[in-house]
Amino acid sequence: MALPAQRAWVVVSFVIVWVALTILGLTWGFMIDWPDYVHVNYGVPWVWATHVLNTIHGPVDIWRVDVLALLIDLLFWHGSMVIAVAVMLHIFNR
Repeated sequence: MALPAQRAWVVVSFVIVWVALTILGLTWGFMIDWPDYVHVNYGVPWVWATHVLNTIHGPVDIWRVDVLALLIDLLFWHGSMVIAVAVMLHIFNR
């Protein structure tokens, strides 16, 4: 059973907005400015990368990447999108 055009646009618009939120959630950095440890954390809801800018010893450029946390973030964002689209399609096909 095919969706009417208006309902299909709702689903497509939702997916486009959700993909944009996923990109923002994965790439948005939160700077934490402690007196002896300045760093930027990337990833929402789980931090998958940390860029250390300054320590008690002076300026540094250290990246710490947790690939498992990145995969969990991707699973969270895309899994919730799939669940939301499935619920929308279930409601639209009643």
